[in-house]
Amino acid sequence: MKQAKRLNAVRERRNRRVRSHVHGTRERPRLAIFRSNTLTSAQLIDDEAGKTIVAASSKEVKEKGTKTECAEKAGALLAERAKKAGITATVVDRGSYRYHGRVKALVEAIRTAGLNV
Repeated sequence: MKQAKRLNAVRERRNRRVRSHVHGTRERPRLAIFRSNTLTSAQLIDDEAGKTIVAASSKEVKEKGTKTECAEKAGALLAERAKKAGITATVVDRGSYRYHGRVKALVEAIRTAGLNV
């Protein structure tokens, strides 16, 4: 029990540290990434207005595959929606997650689709 509380405290501290350096605007919104055990979701947030501009989730991906592959497809879907909304650049907020695996696949898919990350 004590170890779980300690790990949660470490995760929350890491999240605050990352979040203190990242701020989204209308021209360059914050790409907030969330990972659960089964799904990966991301949204572009304008922090000045306090609104979500575009969102996508691996739940919306119809093809089957590994969690990493689904995250990659969700990133491509998010990039497509962002282009329609007129967004060309974002700032990545990885939260308390390390930049590897599903998080990296999602961001790389967004980069490949043409957004400046």
